[in-house]
Amino acid sequence: MSPKGRDILKSMVGAVEPARPEAPSAPPHRPSGAVKAMNLSLGRLGEEAAAAKALRESLASGDKVLEIDPAAVEMSFIRDRIPVDKDPEFERLKQSIQESGQQVPILVRPDPVTAGRYQAAYGHRRLRAAAEIGVPVKAVVRKLTDEELILAQGQENGPRVDLSFIERALFARRMDEHGFNRDMIAKALATDKPETSRLLQVAQTIDPEIILAIGPAPKVGRPRWLAFAEKVRESGGQKKAQAAVRAAAFHALETNSRFDAVWKAVEEKGAPQRIEQTLRTSAGAPLASVARSGKTFRITAKSAEFSEFLAQRLASLAAEFEEENDGK
Repeated sequence: MSPKGRDILKSMVGAVEPARPEAPSAPPHRPSGAVKAMNLSLGRLGEEAAAAKALRESLASGDKVLEIDPAAVEMSFIRDRIPVDKDPEFERLKQSIQESGQQVPILVRPDPVTAGRYQAAYGHRRLRAAAEIGVPVKAVVRKLTDEELILAQGQENGPRVDLSFIERALFARRMDEHGFNRDMIAKALATDKPETSRLLQVAQTIDPEIILAIGPAPKVGRPRWLAFAEKVRESGGQKKAQAAVRAAAFHALETNSRFDAVWKAVEEKGAPQRIEQTLRTSAGAPLASVARSGKTFRITAKSAEFSEFLAQRLASLAAEFEEENDGK
C-alpha cells in the first residue's frame, strides 16, 4: 500500500468515536470474472478501509487489541480461501507489515477447548504473514459461538473483490457439511437463497480435489463455473477432469490457465466405443451384423427372411425383458 493509503488508515483508527447508525444500503453489486481481476488493487484499499472502520467500532464498544503469538492461533474451523503456490498479493501484504507494521488487527475467539489458545474468525492472511515474519499478531479477542464466528468471517469477506466465485462456493459447501442451514450460509455470504443454491450446486457437483487443484481462478466467474459443473456431470466428465489435473504439465500453469486446461479436457469428445459382430447360421451363412456404440445398438439384417423373423419376435422380446426386470 502507498504511504498515502497508510496515512488514511491510520487516521481512521487513530481516534475512537461513538458508532453512528447508518441507513441500510442495497447489497453491493458483485463484479464478475475479468472485472474482478482488474479491481484487485482498488479493492485491497477498500477492504482495509472497511476493516479499519470495523476496528474503530470494536474499540468504541470496549474490545481491546492484544499482541498474540501467531503459533497460539489456529485457522478458522472452516476455510474460505484456496491456497495457491505463488500469491503476489500475500507477498505485498508481508512487505507492508514489515515496513509499516500491522495496520488492522485480526479477530479471534478463545479456543473453546484449550486454554491459552485462539481460533481466528478472519484475518488469516495477516496471521500467516505475522507468523512468517516472526512478529506477534495484533488481534481483537471476542467470545464467539460457531455461528457468530462464521458470520463474522463471511461478512468480513463480503466487501472483498478478491474472493473468487469458486472460493465462495467451496466456503458454502464447507458450511453445509458442518451442518449450517441455508439461511445461515446465505447470511454469512451476504447473498440470497438462489445464489446460495448456485454456489452449492457447483461445489457439490465438482470433486473438491479438482477445485483445489485448479485454485481460486479469479478471472472465472459464475457462468463458466456453472457450465463447467454441467460438463462434469455428463458421463465421464469427472474422470476427464481428474486426469487433467494430474497431468505433469498442469501444475506449471497459473490458476486461471488451469481452469482453461480442465475445461478443454472435459469438452473433448473421445472416440465412441464401437463393438461389431456378425451373426451367422451354423453353416456359416451371415444373418445380420450387430454394432454397439455407447447406448446405440444397431442390427442390420442380411436377408429378408431373418428381418421378418426379428420383426415378429420383437414384441415377445420386449415382454420377456419387462418380466425379467420387473421390480428392479
